[in-house]
Amino acid sequence: MQTTGRGHVRIIAGTLRGSKLPVAERDGLRPTADRTRETLFNWLAMKLAGRKVLDGFAGSGVLGFEAASRGASEVVLLERDAITAASLRASQERLKVAGMRIIQVDALTWLSANADQQFDGVFLDPPFADAPWPKLWPLLLPMLSDGAWVFIETGIDSELELPPGLLSEKFGKSRHSKYLLAQWHKPVIG
Repeated sequence: MQTTGRGHVRIIAGTLRGSKLPVAERDGLRPTADRTRETLFNWLAMKLAGRKVLDGFAGSGVLGFEAASRGASEVVLLERDAITAASLRASQERLKVAGMRIIQVDALTWLSANADQQFDGVFLDPPFADAPWPKLWPLLLPMLSDGAWVFIETGIDSELELPPGLLSEKFGKSRHSKYLLAQWHKPVIG
């Protein structure tokens, strides 16, 4: 994990460029590395402005804050840990980030209760030990607009099967993780 000093990650670009986000010492919290984020946001260059984005397992919040910094119109961050969620709210207030909602809740619980929501993009970087994929896909896919992008980061040794309609476009790996950017196209039935 790359940080900007003990317990912080730095936003790479956009209106919040150079801003630091604290990283609490919590079990399973592992911010997406700087190099991985740089690759991801290069892939998303023209896909963020004015879009509604979900960060399903926010952790440090760096993916959601980076999306807000680069023009996403609305960013929803889900974080189940109360201390981490409080830290995210403090960062949002300190950096004066509009259009961001931070919700302290388990991602699967929130997804099952908010089926009416629609997103143009989603970040999925859960703690590697959780592997929520089989339960997550049926809840998340109906919330995706056609053509929505989905970023997924998993452990380097994890196996991940994408559901029908979610097509991998780009792939990368680091020392500790592998990641991909996929696009959603609702399967045609019949």
